[in-house]
Amino acid sequence: MMAEESKKNKASSWGLLNNYQYLCRKATMLNAMENTRAKKKCHQKIIIAGVKRKRTDNHYKPLDTIKLVKKTKLSNTLQESQNTLSSEDKSTDASKPGDSVFVPKACDHHSLVTALRDSWEVDSGFSSEASPPASGRSSPCLSLCSTMVVALDCEMVGTGPGGRCSELARCSILDYHGNVLYDKYVQPCQPVTDYRTRWSGIRSYHLHNAQPFAQAREEILSILEGKVVVGHSVYNDFEALDILHPCHMVRDTCTTRLLSRLAGFPRERCPSLKILASKLLNRRIQVGKRGHCSVEDAQAALDLYKLVEGEWEQELQNKLRDDSAPHKPSFASSNHYMQDEYWPDDVTADSQ
Repeated sequence: MMAEESKKNKASSWGLLNNYQYLCRKATMLNAMENTRAKKKCHQKIIIAGVKRKRTDNHYKPLDTIKLVKKTKLSNTLQESQNTLSSEDKSTDASKPGDSVFVPKACDHHSLVTALRDSWEVDSGFSSEASPPASGRSSPCLSLCSTMVVALDCEMVGTGPGGRCSELARCSILDYHGNVLYDKYVQPCQPVTDYRTRWSGIRSYHLHNAQPFAQAREEILSILEGKVVVGHSVYNDFEALDILHPCHMVRDTCTTRLLSRLAGFPRERCPSLKILASKLLNRRIQVGKRGHCSVEDAQAALDLYKLVEGEWEQELQNKLRDDSAPHKPSFASSNHYMQDEYWPDDVTADSQ
């Protein structure tokens, strides 16, 4: 009888222990979720308040400053013109007492026009002497300046047995507007065994006075530092250059699903640069027997990037925002609360 009662007591105590564990786990999860929700709401309020404050400051401060400068310049201009008129009237009266007609000098007229033009420049924000903005799209993303974007393409030759090792032979870098920042032939570290002319466009005479790899690499690194690098299969170029570029600063047109979708290809397909340029840019590249041109390929990759730039950058911003946001705690994160040290004394005594 005693043995049966002790068994019953043990069974009931284990049942109570299981129920208690379940309730502790549930309470911990609910508490963690409430804290996370409260932190997220507080974080969103701070962000919204900061954005509103920024917009208000940016909207009013420059306008007030511009109005003040404009009024000052206009008042100075009017005062100078009045002084000029009065001085000319005096000189005219002294030379011709009977004639009161004022004839302005050419230099005074020029200074008056210059002063009025300066007031227009302050008011409008544009200079009348400066040339209009260069053609081409500016970056639609406020956080990404066009001066931060460059396009990169490299051509490789084969070294070693059978030309199986790829080494850099030419590198081209363009800015956002397609201007060539860098375009040089590079001497590989090892003797060339396969020029791969059909694809690289490199011939032996191109490398006669080519720049040494170490020197070219330093120049290229100085250009790419702090820049968003656009390219097609650009990680192959990074490998040939022996550099590591931050992932969030790379835009590879080979792997983005946006261009594949725009071209009507399946999501998992990685189309070549030649196919994408033909399909989306209506441009024929990499044709003929001369091989590829790194400047042409970099320009094609850059133009493809511009087609989806706004959506691409917004997608990356959303992803970074989601990664930085607090996540709901996982079940495993509260497992340590189930250890004996967190249990009440009466429960641990019953279980023993």
